[in-house]
Amino acid sequence: MCAPSTSGTTLAAPRRESVFLSLDPVPLAAASIAQVHRACLADGREVVVKVRRPGIGPLIESDLRLLQFAARHMELRFPQLRRFHPASVVRQFKASVTRELDLAAECRHAERISANFLDDPRLYVPEVHWAYTSERMNVQDFVDGIPAGDLAALDAAGIDRPRIARSGAQLVLRMLLRDGFFHADPHAGNVFVMADGRIALIDFGMVGRLTDTRRAEVVRLLFGLVERDTKRVKEVLLDWASGLEPDNGGLGDDIDAFVDRYHDVPLGQLNLAAMLLDVTVLLRVHRLSLPPDLAVLIKTCITLEGLGRSLDPGFDMARQARPFLRRALAAQYAPGQLTRRAAHVADDALRLMASAPRDLLQLLRAIRNGRANLHVEIDEMRGFSTQISHAANRLAGSMVIAALIIGSSIAMTVEGGPTLLGLPLFGLLGFLGASLAGTWLLWWILRSGGGR
Repeated sequence: MCAPSTSGTTLAAPRRESVFLSLDPVPLAAASIAQVHRACLADGREVVVKVRRPGIGPLIESDLRLLQFAARHMELRFPQLRRFHPASVVRQFKASVTRELDLAAECRHAERISANFLDDPRLYVPEVHWAYTSERMNVQDFVDGIPAGDLAALDAAGIDRPRIARSGAQLVLRMLLRDGFFHADPHAGNVFVMADGRIALIDFGMVGRLTDTRRAEVVRLLFGLVERDTKRVKEVLLDWASGLEPDNGGLGDDIDAFVDRYHDVPLGQLNLAAMLLDVTVLLRVHRLSLPPDLAVLIKTCITLEGLGRSLDPGFDMARQARPFLRRALAAQYAPGQLTRRAAHVADDALRLMASAPRDLLQLLRAIRNGRANLHVEIDEMRGFSTQISHAANRLAGSMVIAALIIGSSIAMTVEGGPTLLGLPLFGLLGFLGASLAGTWLLWWILRSGGGR
């Protein structure tokens, strides 16, 4: 049971004394957004109180605006960076940080994951006390367990670390591949092992979401990597290319070499996180884009595999993933799923057929009234037109310089008028202007590469 507190720490209404029997002013943990204090409710229940730092909201919002501004200008000024979707990545990051600022949303995430695992007693998610929870503060049950990163304490308690590594990986893989809603930061500080062997997860501020379509693509990719299926891996990567073909024809060869590099490696020695990172490098080399929402998934896999190997040096992420991938792949072709997909396709086709006459009529009316415009944009022609424009500007500049020289020569032969150093002033000014313009034109040509 908790002991009454004698500290002077106070909370906003309702008064602290009516809610908490004790509240430790020294935080259990502190981060950039919030900090956590151990407390005891008036009914004697041990809890943790997570409080958001004052003024952190406006500060983060201003930083996010700067990031959005920088991302937009990167896409405008450096078209070659658009394939990395910097603006989309910032939007994903903004959504994640905004969710972390809402401490009540964190509790909703926890309850959603807890509901998904009602049939699995291995996972424990602390209960939320909604009566004392808001956007700026939440109250959850205290987790009485050993942090997964405290290996000495786990060994002293007789905990089977390899079992914990396997169970933790299976729980997160189930979130990823079955539910599409997952804890995105499963590092050692957010994972506890309880006395009864259950695994407790805390801090659901950072979560990831995968749509049904994206989850199906991830399953095909991971299954292709684990099973060394080059064709399956290539199909997914080309789907992620957003309809664009790679810059060269070497993608298939590179995928073959990539998969072959892992072909003779025993399953227990495969590093799934490293393989996913290699996939991102492969995409970058061939100028293909990685969907922004997959960055969180890859980060989660890397964190999870790192935690698993710290608990068990022989931990095999690929072996744990294989049965989940097989079940997820089989589920995609189950009769119920096929029926639902067929129904969606039929519904789309019917809506298209129903709207086609109206759309065709609108198009014919626009053509008849002269309001239909055909816009064709060819990247090569855009560059060619730019070169033509530069060449025309140089030619016009050369003609102006030639006219200045000819006019100045004529002015030098005309008697009378102001002079400088015994020479006609207007002629000298014309030659000076022609010299400056000629120097600038020569510098422009050399700077633009025309001098080669």
